[in-house]
Amino acid sequence: MVKELREKYPFHLLLDIAGLSKQSYYYVIKHHNDKDNKDKLYEDLIIKIFKKNYQKYGIPRITDALNIELEKNHFPKINHKRVERLMKKLGIKARPKQRKYVSFKGDFGKKCKNLLLDKNLLEDKNLYVYKRNFETTAPYQKLGTDVTVFIMPFGKLYLSPIIDFHTREILAYNLSEHPDYCQIDKMFKELEKKHGKKIKGAILHSDMGRQYQMAKYQEKIKELEMLQSMSRKGNCLDNSPTENFFGRMKEEMFYDKEHLYKDMDSLIRSIIKYIEYYNEERIVNKFHMSPVMYKTKLLEKQKL
Repeated sequence: MVKELREKYPFHLLLDIAGLSKQSYYYVIKHHNDKDNKDKLYEDLIIKIFKKNYQKYGIPRITDALNIELEKNHFPKINHKRVERLMKKLGIKARPKQRKYVSFKGDFGKKCKNLLLDKNLLEDKNLYVYKRNFETTAPYQKLGTDVTVFIMPFGKLYLSPIIDFHTREILAYNLSEHPDYCQIDKMFKELEKKHGKKIKGAILHSDMGRQYQMAKYQEKIKELEMLQSMSRKGNCLDNSPTENFFGRMKEEMFYDKEHLYKDMDSLIRSIIKYIEYYNEERIVNKFHMSPVMYKTKLLEKQKL
């Protein structure tokens, strides 16, 4: 019957009718006799996803990434318990976290208020307390920036990004061997070029680093019609979304992999590649998809 249909109709038309991709069809043909391993498809995809994502994905992210792949190829989804069982069988486990450039060099220029703090009254104690508030309802409301350093035998490389707290997307960034205002200025130019007037009214939060106390930095923020916010002295958690990004990035593409980078160019290429991966592919547990995928979904909803 299948042979007769293939002779009568084009192959791609039959796949469309069946709702199968060519990749799925050939995979089933190749493995249809694998009676001893009904999980072969899932196992192959889990290994592929794990390796592709710097061996840092645990059960929740592997489950999300696997289901995205399965959905693309019209296969039924899989639950996290089955993924957990298969990962245990394959001996796959996310590598643990490890071990920070501090830009604060003391009081240098003008400091700003922390706009990400909510003042709350504890009525029973008649006392006001401040609570960090990173909550957002849409992209471009609260952004964060900071500088981190990659130290290698051939030199130091500084990364300065701007992160959207709502989508976790890296909106703009700059790599430089010198952590000065020139680096910050280039980052702002990229932000303007890519996002234009969307950043108007956004809060841009940083620590009390030297760059952020400069008059030029503060004038640029006003020019872009943004609001400047600063962490309190000695409170690194005030900028934790940005710090968390640095930690994840270094754990996934830098720590224990320093030997892979033979010179500054190879390190720069790897960081650029990672940021593209982080924005477009790396799954955020909260969204079950990547930052760019989540942002695209939000924009599509707005058009409806």
